[in-house]
Amino acid sequence: MLDAARSDTTRAQAALEKLCRTYWYPLYAYVRRRGHPAPDAQDLTQAFFARLLEHNWVGAADRERGRFRTFLLTAMSRFLSDEWDRLRAQKRGGGVVHVPVQLDTAETRYGHEPADDDTPEQCFEQRQGPTPLETVLQRLRVEYERAGKSELFATLNSSLVGGRESQPYAELAAQLGMNEGAVKVAVHRLRKRYRHLLRAEIAQTTAGTEDVEDELRHLFAVLAGR
Repeated sequence: MLDAARSDTTRAQAALEKLCRTYWYPLYAYVRRRGHPAPDAQDLTQAFFARLLEHNWVGAADRERGRFRTFLLTAMSRFLSDEWDRLRAQKRGGGVVHVPVQLDTAETRYGHEPADDDTPEQCFEQRQGPTPLETVLQRLRVEYERAGKSELFATLNSSLVGGRESQPYAELAAQLGMNEGAVKVAVHRLRKRYRHLLRAEIAQTTAGTEDVEDELRHLFAVLAGR
């Protein structure tokens, strides 16, 4: 994804738009935690992504110098420091390039967040953590639906969590009308495909295999600390 963002092509634009969809809410929550009220946070998030696209900041990111989420958080922090006064002086929404983020739902989503004492940076880490998992789960769901296996996925997707020895294979087999051995094979295939898609998703914003593994460890550590 970062390689695509370095060039001025249709593929690059699609990659940048995907980044916007993936990270807009964690960054919005970060801005809110920095003390900005909802209308200002919406304007700032929209303006940040507009600037990101307009000046191709992603194309200038160095994949060898830290995680991509760290680059984004640093860029947003600098943007808030440098641009807030200028943006506040503009008419709300005036001259801002449209970017594909769902800011109309942002505050509703933010309002359902539990109260805590996390710093803005911790808030960002925790909100961006589930995103790759959600993306991969949706891709898996679509794959199974296209293969005519919606019921199988709906029944087995809970088996993606926990160790193999803890899976209720007999119960799942009864629900699906399958024998237990066939269910074990189906669960194995589902988990294998899930791991493959998750690594591929994370690899889009990392430099190599070691970085992917590091990101996976970080992701699950963040989720475990929630």
